[in-house]
Amino acid sequence: MSKILRGLTSDGSAQILVINSTDMVSDAVKIHRCAPTAAAALGRVLTATSLMGTTLKDKGNNITVNFRGDGPCGHILAVSDYMGNVKGYIQNPHIDIPRKASGKIDVSGAVGQGNLNVIKDVGEKEPYIGITKIVSGEIAEDISSYYAESEQIPTVVSLGVLLNQDGSIIVSGGLIIQLLPFAAEETISQIEKNVPSLSGISSLFKAGKSNKEIADIAFEGIEYDVFDEYEVGYKCDCSRDRMGRALLTVNPVELYNILVEDGKIEVGCQFCTNKYSFTGDDIEKIRKSEKK
Repeated sequence: MSKILRGLTSDGSAQILVINSTDMVSDAVKIHRCAPTAAAALGRVLTATSLMGTTLKDKGNNITVNFRGDGPCGHILAVSDYMGNVKGYIQNPHIDIPRKASGKIDVSGAVGQGNLNVIKDVGEKEPYIGITKIVSGEIAEDISSYYAESEQIPTVVSLGVLLNQDGSIIVSGGLIIQLLPFAAEETISQIEKNVPSLSGISSLFKAGKSNKEIADIAFEGIEYDVFDEYEVGYKCDCSRDRMGRALLTVNPVELYNILVEDGKIEVGCQFCTNKYSFTGDDIEKIRKSEKK
């Protein structure tokens, strides 16, 4: 299982979230059968969304992060619960474009230009929706820009995914540092000095650094306390019951035409690729149960 660490500076100036997301991202890449470029893009979005999910306050809260770019990988979407468990989807998982001149995977080229949509469901009547421009397509910079523009929270984001030639994951991880209200200037200054050491975060994980050791690098020279560290994973909460109820929102005429032609309707989950089959009798039973 992947692990998340959460910490806070002793003076209350900043919080840190660190995740080794290797297992989580590996599971997603296998489920969606991602080519290397798609694997790197989806892995970064899943990692970031998991960290963002841990900033939610209550059980039942969730956050959806949707990169709606015009690049060849299409839309990339991830959903996290308040603990950081995630599920995700990439529109074109078989995309693999040439690497940059530096040898790095061209995630920005795969994502393209467009909008980043963030939806927070925190139990209110209406969810919070934030929309910002994709500033680079590299994911980390886009998440940082979202926090600055939509939530006015100065945020450092570092994400990394290392791959084998076949697209399988060697290591994946990331961190988020956020300044809190009335942050001390000396703490801010020290964090700024430490940030360059976090640019190659995937290399730190590959070298065997733990979440705590990476937090130590981020907060070098700053007293801080670890709040907790716990396991998270790639978890889809789809079910036959949920898929059946979703069918009731489809135009009845369309449902009828499909049933007449095929005798059944098959519905697939975009997050885990599980498939559920329903006959006309199944749908009628679901409809009657919903009316009770």
